[in-house]
Amino acid sequence: MSALRQLRTGYAHRPEAFPQSVILCGVRDVRDYRIRASSEREVIAGGSAFNIKAESLRLGDFTRAEVETLLGQHTAETGQEFAPPAVEAVWAQTRGQPWLVNALARQLCFKRERPLPRGRPISERDVFEARETLILRRDTHIDQLADKLREPRVRRVVEPLLGGDDGAHSEADADYARDLGLVAADPPLRIANPIYAEVLPRVLTSVLQDELPRRTAWYVGADGALDMDGPLSAFQEFFRGNSEHWIERARYREAGPQLVLQAFLHRVVNGRGRIEREYALGSRRVDLLVVWPAGDGRESRFVVECKVVREGRSHSRTVENGLEQTAAYMDLSGTDAGHLIVFDMRAGRTWADKVFREERTFGDARITVWGA
Repeated sequence: MSALRQLRTGYAHRPEAFPQSVILCGVRDVRDYRIRASSEREVIAGGSAFNIKAESLRLGDFTRAEVETLLGQHTAETGQEFAPPAVEAVWAQTRGQPWLVNALARQLCFKRERPLPRGRPISERDVFEARETLILRRDTHIDQLADKLREPRVRRVVEPLLGGDDGAHSEADADYARDLGLVAADPPLRIANPIYAEVLPRVLTSVLQDELPRRTAWYVGADGALDMDGPLSAFQEFFRGNSEHWIERARYREAGPQLVLQAFLHRVVNGRGRIEREYALGSRRVDLLVVWPAGDGRESRFVVECKVVREGRSHSRTVENGLEQTAAYMDLSGTDAGHLIVFDMRAGRTWADKVFREERTFGDARITVWGA
């Protein structure tokens, strides 16, 4: 408040006794700040500190060509190359968000515990390792991002996105989330980039992840391959016994089932594999791709699709739509391993009705359907 008062008071004394121009640089537009009366705590609309604003600008994201140019400048100065898949991964994971691009590249090139030899090109795997370090380190930028999830305006936009359901947000809410950089600037409405898509569910389920047991060894064979049926069967059992407790504790309850599943899978794959997430508002689904190292530089890929049946919706119709969507995502991901998780959240349904496992086909795709 003191700073805003000084700006307003000094405005009349420019340029003799006050700067001609002042730039306020932050996450929010100044219009999104609210002054509250100290006694009643009521918002004072149109506070006089803000009517001296000349212009509002937003630092845009890098284009793909600019990301390639930036990484190329490092190569030119140091001789350390980025393999083409690594360049693609930097772009794909950040979508050009300036802070993320620079932080990821800095982690890759200068902040590793054991620096990479200059003669070895930076690989795609190096990029994903750096991404994980960045997320776990919770730098100020990512911490501030997580803090915004508590705001009602952000919740009204992000919660339906995380659940793949239709939301009840206003265009003003969506514009605010865009200004924060949480969602993409162009349609359709979606999380801005894969790193944010990874950060948001981790933040929202951090308590769950801390308390869930790490059971990776149970599902990994002697050859190092991941048996995906193992963790999904264990999740079914866990969800049956704990769903009401965990969803009640979830900060975003409408997306609770999907968030609990992601927390459970994250505990399984964390440290060796990774989960790639796709959210889109109104799709009524969440796409997960579990990627697991299979040796010799290869990867095993498992599609896990989440659907929720709520009041007024048909269970069989939801399953049929889910099979079609799972098959399409399997084709896009280049894998034959597909799983569809159907959460039945309708009132009055018993667990005997909800819990099942079926082998289904859609076209040429073989898909395991799990009821929860």
